[in-house]
Amino acid sequence: MSTRGYAASKKLLTGLIGAPIAHSASPAMHERAAEALGLRGHYQLIEIAGADAAGLGLLLEGVRRLGFAGVNVTYPYKEAVVPLLDALAPGAAAMGAVNTVVVRNGRLTGHNTDTTGFARAVAPLLAPAGNAVAVIGAGGVGKAIAFALANLKVSDIRIFDSEPARAATLVSLLAPQGGARGAARVAASVEDALHGATGLVNGTPVGMLPNRAMPVAAALLHEKLWVADAVYSPLITPLLAAAEAKGARIMTGRELAIYQAADAFELFTGLAPSTEVMGQAFDEVMAARSSAYHAA
Repeated sequence: MSTRGYAASKKLLTGLIGAPIAHSASPAMHERAAEALGLRGHYQLIEIAGADAAGLGLLLEGVRRLGFAGVNVTYPYKEAVVPLLDALAPGAAAMGAVNTVVVRNGRLTGHNTDTTGFARAVAPLLAPAGNAVAVIGAGGVGKAIAFALANLKVSDIRIFDSEPARAATLVSLLAPQGGARGAARVAASVEDALHGATGLVNGTPVGMLPNRAMPVAAALLHEKLWVADAVYSPLITPLLAAAEAKGARIMTGRELAIYQAADAFELFTGLAPSTEVMGQAFDEVMAARSSAYHAA
C-alpha cells in the first residue's frame, strides 16, 4: 500500500458522471474499498442525460469546488469531457478519452483506467504471439480497449465502428510509435474484422440492459475465438451467451469493472485498494440484481 494519500477516517467523496448509470456497481466497489482502508467514503452517482459542453463544464466546476477527490466518467461523456479539463495524463491525451478525473490543488486532471484495467483483465486470454483481435466500437471504451491491446503488443487489431470515420481516427491514434504498438486497421465490416481473428471485444453499449441486441451475429462466432464484453449489466450479455454456446472462451465485464475501479481509486487517494474486496462488492451487487430480476 502506498504511504501517501488519505489519513485513516478521512472523508472521501468521489462519484460517477454519465447516463444511464443507475445499474452501476461503482458505488459499492469504491465505498467498500474505502471502508477496508479506514476511510469514510461516499460515491455519488451523478446521472445526467444529454448534457452539452456547457452543462458538463458546470458539473465539473461543482466537482472542483465541492470537495470531491475525483470522479469517474462513463458513457456518453468520456470524450466530451476532454477539452474541459485542466490537464491530461499522457495515456488519456494520446487517445482523447477520459474515464477518471482527479481533483488536486484545484486542478482537474483526466486519466484513463479503462486502458490499464482492460490490459490487466485480458492478458490471460492472449497467446504468446500472433494475436489478431477484432474491436467493435471506436468510442470512449473502444479507444481504451484498442490502446490496451496495442500496449500489450497485439500484432493485429481490427477496428469496426458504425461510423467509419471514427474507426479511422482511432487507427491514426494507434499508429506505431517506435515499434512499441501493434498494427491497427479499419475493418470494412464486422465480418471483415472477425476474418481470421483470435479474439473479439465488444466496446459498445449494445447488449446493456434493457438492450438485448448483439453487436455481432451469432453465426460469426466459433470455438477457436475468445470473446470479451465491456458490458457487465447483465454479466452474461447476449453476445457472451451466444459465444459460450459455440464453445468460445468468454470474459465478462467483471474484471474490467474491478480493475479500472481499483486503478481509479488509487489515483483518487494514493492508496492501493484490495481488488478482492472490490470484487466481493461487485459480486454482491450482481447477485442482488439477479435476484430482483428473477423475482419480478
